[in-house]
Amino acid sequence: MATKASRSAARLMMAPAVVLLLGWMLVPLLTTLWFSFRKYLPLRGGDQGFVGFDNYVRFVTSSAFWPSVWTTLVIVLGVLLITVVFGVLLALLLDQPMWGQGVVRILVIAPFFVMPTVSALVWKNMFMDPVNGILAHLWKFFGAQPVEWLSDVPVGSIVLIVSWQWLPFATLILLTAIQSLDGEQLEAAEMDGAPPLKRFAFIILPHLSRAITIVILIQTIFLLSIFAEIFVTTGGAFGTRTLTYLIFQRVLESQNVGLGSAGGVYAIILANIVAIFLMRIVGKNLDA
Repeated sequence: MATKASRSAARLMMAPAVVLLLGWMLVPLLTTLWFSFRKYLPLRGGDQGFVGFDNYVRFVTSSAFWPSVWTTLVIVLGVLLITVVFGVLLALLLDQPMWGQGVVRILVIAPFFVMPTVSALVWKNMFMDPVNGILAHLWKFFGAQPVEWLSDVPVGSIVLIVSWQWLPFATLILLTAIQSLDGEQLEAAEMDGAPPLKRFAFIILPHLSRAITIVILIQTIFLLSIFAEIFVTTGGAFGTRTLTYLIFQRVLESQNVGLGSAGGVYAIILANIVAIFLMRIVGKNLDA
């Protein structure tokens, strides 16, 4: 059992890291709060004084605010649906004995390590290009007219690109959960005559519930701040402007740091609301 002196020594050694971490988080947050109450135009006079909640009112009453929030939630939900469903299917497939199983697993997980800008460029130029893209040639092979993916189905295209990058993460977590399942339960159910679908619904899926909630929680936190894929592909056009991209436009394109900072505070509030909601779900599943 740790003594009082050893606990004090541990706290003392951890203190520098804790202070650094708090400073790393608090300094940008406090700076954002400071600018959100001021009219700061870097190229048009600089700091023009305190404006109260004017930036918050202007940002939330903007015609682009609620559509950007809606687009953000649609993209997040779409990516979660695809990655969880196909993650479970891929995890079940990779758990089966096959030739070259290790190589196949590495290839499936590899897209997760590709930078978002690189994956977006690959999808934009190699797959979704309406003239020279692989999907265009595939459509032509079947006698169909090529699709202008980034203008005809822009939100779906973003969801597809982001899902391709996050699917390996979900697959890895779910595969680990499947491998921790007691094989005797499946063998007993099979001996009792339970068909594969019932074994999946009543044994495998309940066992995966905790892993699925963890996947949803982690992915949601990162997906709420999606930016690179939109910047590289559509530039926020065709209804793909998320809340993060709207903040970018207000700060860099409109050169209004105060208005963008107010948007950043709204983004923090939205992320915390979603995180608290998901944490409650995760807590219930982990306590079950």
